[in-house]
Amino acid sequence: MTCPEGHTVNIADKGTATFGKRCIGCPSRPRCTTAKNGRSLTISQHDNELVAARWAWNNGVFIDDYRQYRPMVERSIAWIVANGHRRVRYRGVEANRAQLALRIAAINLRRLVNLGLNHNGRAWAIT
Repeated sequence: MTCPEGHTVNIADKGTATFGKRCIGCPSRPRCTTAKNGRSLTISQHDNELVAARWAWNNGVFIDDYRQYRPMVERSIAWIVANGHRRVRYRGVEANRAQLALRIAAINLRRLVNLGLNHNGRAWAIT
């Protein structure tokens, strides 16, 4: 790994690179790190995927997909957290999971009714 000032360190077997003493008195340190022991990086097994995703984002490769799906996701999250449902109500995972499932089911039912869900005497259908 090479820092912005040109100092190079080897990546250890565990995937870490530590600049340590090289950061003392470095003019770029305020832009590089706030760590007391100097800059340190961890390279994970997914680092190549992250680099490719950053490149794709910066070059606008998937911006159309992002613009197509982002509003739906944001709207769904807004519906879930509306009316004071931003925080969990109960202690424990199971009770809160059940409450969230019930909330989502109610939101989905409201959405279906808004799309025209009706019962015609025999079955439910969107008209």
